Formats: sequence, structure tokens, C-alpha cells
Amino acid sequence: MKNSYFLPYQQRWLDDKSKIKIWEKSRRIGATYVQSYEDVRDCVNRQVPAVWFSSADESAAREYIDYCEMWVKIFHASAKRIGEMIIDNDKDIKAYVIQFSNGTRIHALSSNPKGFRSKGGKVVLDEFAFHNNPEELWKAARPCITWGYPLRILSTHNGQNCLYYRFIDQVTKGKLKWSHHKTPIQLAVAEGLVDRIYHRETTKEEQQAWMDNEEQNCFDEYTWQQEYCCVAVDEATAFLPYDLISTCELDDILRSLSEVSNDLYVGVDIGRRKDLTVIWVLEKIENILYTRSVIELNKMPFHKQEEILSGVLSNKRFRRCCPDSTGIGMQLSENAQIKFGKYRVEPIMFTNKIKEELAYGLRTHFEDRTVFIPKKHEIREDLHSVRRITTTANNIRFDAEHSDNGHADRFWALALALYAAGNGSGEIHISTRQKMETLKLVGGF
Repeated sequence: MKNSYFLPYQQRWLDDKSKIKIWEKSRRIGATYVQSYEDVRDCVNRQVPAVWFSSADESAAREYIDYCEMWVKIFHASAKRIGEMIIDNDKDIKAYVIQFSNGTRIHALSSNPKGFRSKGGKVVLDEFAFHNNPEELWKAARPCITWGYPLRILSTHNGQNCLYYRFIDQVTKGKLKWSHHKTPIQLAVAEGLVDRIYHRETTKEEQQAWMDNEEQNCFDEYTWQQEYCCVAVDEATAFLPYDLISTCELDDILRSLSEVSNDLYVGVDIGRRKDLTVIWVLEKIENILYTRSVIELNKMPFHKQEEILSGVLSNKRFRRCCPDSTGIGMQLSENAQIKFGKYRVEPIMFTNKIKEELAYGLRTHFEDRTVFIPKKHEIREDLHSVRRITTTANNIRFDAEHSDNGHADRFWALALALYAAGNGSGEIHISTRQKMETLKLVGGF
């Protein structure tokens, strides 16, 4: 019966019998729907004496109870929906209740933490990151499962300054031994969500079009990332906020380098095993810099990287390149300088001071809208990943966490390209004075 109702990611959640489960999820993928099934099943089978469900608002609690009532009918269970009832007169705590003939109950509470005091049984905390007082709710709810009952936490992200984000952080680091499920919208779509919405099998193109439409209707990247992509966004510490990045994004900006007709400037951030090598090429048209190529090399041998970089620097429009010469980048930078000249290739050794200059130079270009970049998810996330950190010694450091998307490699490649375009670059113009002017200037010497 279950497979006809649930998609694979819902089935995995349902099949997981762990005592404590936490679900990092996109909005509207049917998480509460499958959770209500699990809760009704547990009550029908008398695996728990009661279920205590809490969501961030009353409408979500009513929706949950509606789902439960539907599953009761499908199970052919003997139960009745009591409706809203007072469960604590002194504290004015109410709940929507379904009572089963075997004595078990499901309670859908408001987000008031006091509702869990002196209660025992299974606990479900829905949209936990959006509760008004999650710390107090957690302190009240956690003891309810002391006698071995299950605990379920389901939520989308709500920034990094909240208890839910700390839970996820500790689980992913292995410090909390909870079962962790993660379902971004991309995974949900790949496993049939759009098919379920359209009531038919859809093509990859239809699925992508549906996601593109959802992303565009989010208005900003902040909403899309948190509400759909399971990314906890902390805009307070982002060096380049999403709204600043988006003002400099253009569609169809990339070009074949053989087609450009203006000066080209190149930045190279070099990696080998963990990080990408990124070659970022800018075309300068008057005072505006347009991205024409972003070449990403993943775990490529150095001799191959050198061949590709040489191909870029051999372009007749090439004027200046600034490669990262820190560590493993030293040899590639030196070889490029030998081949193309020390005035055209300036290796940059990364220090905290140099990185600060590069980072602020990049940000100034975004603020002034004098640079334009491709409208691509990977680039946007890479640029947004850099954080400005003040160390205990009161020094400024710019860094980003390693991820599958790289280690801010695109950020630094772009910063180096901008540096190349703005420091001692361009054509050299030589002019001479007329003979009489020269004689007047040197007269008396």
C-alpha cells in the first residue's frame, strides 16, 4: 500500500526506525504528509501511548490532523476526531486531538513549549527552525521520550543563528548520533515530485522548467536556497550578499575568445586534488569588464593545465594575467611568465594582506557595477561562500568552507582577473614634445 502513496525519499524516512530522526528538507515535498502516516501507524499498532505534534503555526497543526484523519480511514482504524480540546486549563494550552479505540491519541499542539510539560510519548517537531522559542520547546519536549519513545524533527532552514542549524551541524560532524535525512528540491524532483504534481510521468525538460519557474518566483536567491535547497544562509557574514551578486549577473555573456575584439585580462586560481583550477577571462569594453570565459579544471595534471592556460594567453587580445603563485601554483605561474613575459604575467603570492586587497577590489567592482558575470548557480554560490573573519589577534581573514562546489576558487580567479585589469595594464602610449617646447623646458641647464 505504501509505495502507491509515497515517493522514494518519503519511503526512506518511513522505513527508518531510528529513535531520533532529523529531516533537513525543502518546503512542500510531503514531509508532514508521510510523518502523519507514521504517527497513525504507530498509534494503530500501539507502538506509542500518544503522539505529541507541534508545528510553528495553527494552520499547519490543522493540516496535520486532516492528514491523520485520512490515514485513519485508510487503515480502517477505529478512531474519532475530537477536535480542539483544552489539555491544560491553568496554562490555557489547547490541542487538536484524534482518539483511537485502543486508547492511544494524537495531539497537534500550538508552538507553546509548556504544552509538552508532564507529557510522555512520541514527539514530532515540525518546522522546528521557525518556532518562536525553539530552545524552550526543546527543553520541554526532549524529556517526553525518556522511556524510549521516538522523536522526529522536520524543518527547512532559517539561517545559521538558530538551534536547528546547530543540530544539523552536530549531526553532520558525527557528534550527535541521530539519523539524518536531507531532501533538497532537486532530489525530490528527481524522485518523482513533479510527476506527482502533474499526475503523469514528466520529462527531464519539464522537470527542469518547473524548477526554473519555482526559482524565478522566489524573487531572491536567499529564499530559494533556504526554502528549497537545504542551504542555511547567513547573510550577515557573507562578504558578497546575494542581492549584490544578482545585480551583476547577465544571461548569454560568455563568448568564444576568438570572437572578442577588445583587451582580455585573465585571473587564475590554481588547484590540483581538492580544489579546482579556475581560469577567469574578462573583456574590457570602455570601463566595464565582461566575463567571456570561465574554465574550470578538476583534478587535471599540471601539464594539461599549462597547455590550456597557454591557449588562453596566446590570444592576440590578451594583455595581462595574474595567476595565484602560492604553493602548487608557483611552477605554473613561473612557466607562464617565462613564455609570455614578465610584464604580461604577474604571479600573485597570496597573503592575508593581498587577499584583503583582492577581495575589496572585487566587491568595489560589484558595488559600482563595473563587472558582469554569468548567471550560473555554481558561480553565484562560490562568490557568496566567502566570509570575512576577524581572528582573535584582530586580523582580517577571508575564507570559505570546502564543499563539492570548490573552495571559493571562482571568487579568487575573478578577483585576480580584476586585479590584472586594473593594475598597470593596457597599452603604452608614447608622445614627444615639439623642439621649441623642449628647448624652453631645458633652458638654463
